Amino acid sequence: MNSREQALAVAGAIDDAGGAEVVVLDVSEISGFTDYFVLATGTSDRHVRALADRALETLGRVSDRSPRVEGRGTSRWVLVDGFDVIVHLFTGEARDFYGLERLWGEAEAVDRGEPRAQASL
Repeated sequence: MNSREQALAVAGAIDDAGGAEVVVLDVSEISGFTDYFVLATGTSDRHVRALADRALETLGRVSDRSPRVEGRGTSRWVLVDGFDVIVHLFTGEARDFYGLERLWGEAEAVDRGEPRAQASL
């Protein structure tokens, strides 16, 4: 799978696990260390950890590299590093505070296709 397909697979898995505001950013033209960011919000620290587990599981299946994880202890912001795809999972408060979408404002949001039913709730 190429990095775009990996990012979309992870985003779909996070959606399926109830992640909110799931966004895929193409940072390949403005970053020297990765191709895509996947950002999502969990409803609690526990939910953020569960989303991180889902991201790790999915990246482990779709990539030939073993992903690494940082931030599981606090779970306000968990980063899953899949090398070509980096997943940022936040509580709502942490996502607002760190504002990665603002910091990486030059990145192009990837169209993920049709919105899922739970995303419209």
